[in-house]
Amino acid sequence: QACTYPCQCPSQPLQCPAGTSHVLDACGCCKVCARQLGELCSLQKPCDHHKGLYCDFSKIHRGSGICLAHEGATCDLLGKIYHNGESFQPTCKLQCICMDGAIGCIPLCSDDLRLPSPECPNPRRVKFRNKCCEEWVCEEGSEENRFETAMAVFREDPAHKPELNNLQENCLVQTTEWSTCSKSCGMGISARVTNDNPQCRLEKETRLCMVRPCNFPTEKTKKGKKCVRTPKPRQSLHFEFSGCTSTRSYRPKFCGSCTDGRCCTPYVTSTVEVEFRCPEGDFFQRKMMFIKMCSCHYDCPRDNDIFLATYHRRMIGDHV
Repeated sequence: QACTYPCQCPSQPLQCPAGTSHVLDACGCCKVCARQLGELCSLQKPCDHHKGLYCDFSKIHRGSGICLAHEGATCDLLGKIYHNGESFQPTCKLQCICMDGAIGCIPLCSDDLRLPSPECPNPRRVKFRNKCCEEWVCEEGSEENRFETAMAVFREDPAHKPELNNLQENCLVQTTEWSTCSKSCGMGISARVTNDNPQCRLEKETRLCMVRPCNFPTEKTKKGKKCVRTPKPRQSLHFEFSGCTSTRSYRPKFCGSCTDGRCCTPYVTSTVEVEFRCPEGDFFQRKMMFIKMCSCHYDCPRDNDIFLATYHRRMIGDHV
């Protein structure tokens, strides 16, 4: 009865606390900040279902309820017990949640990378009093050091010195190799540093990666073969990332196994933009690694998961 169509939503972007999901209201119109464990809720102010919370209307009347969590295992962190669905901050730099015995955390401080650039030749992280997170400050340095930094980043041009307002044209693009995928199976993250941007500033860039699915069948190795040929799935598949699904299907190559105990990992890859659609109707694009060739080596990667207690868990329907 409270719904009016067409939908009229605030023009300003939604600002929610760290770790709080954006969910649709009861009318299916506007995104609102999801209510957390123990907070008052209603149809227009729903609970955070990504964390398994629901609105219990039996304890409070007049269309209001309170957010409760479905029964699940508690979490023990440094001797302190947290209930299923409970959010907490073990330090000022982390926001965590207990999910059925597993603890998931997100950083509250930015981990951005800032390397020397012409406008900031000596960047340095500084801890300020009464502030939890360190902040970047730029030290001026001498004119000689500033010139050396500019020459390292920009092309040499004897005709004229590069102007700071023309960074893109004079930028000498520098890019590192992509890092090893953070997961040996399933969806992971790979990163690199590049200055291929309008500011010609070295920044961290990420892409999704999948070396192989976790239920990947191991093929029989042929005699004399060191690394199994990268097989393709017989049927095309949709990628899943944090509860969202790719809008189109793919037939990617995956890395198999090595006969001598070494790890079989991607050797030649390409990067493609993949579009994902979430249950709430949102769309977003992420860069993703596609494997062309694999190789064997002894530097075996380890899984890197935010959950401290167990692997292969994720927040229900959670997405970025």
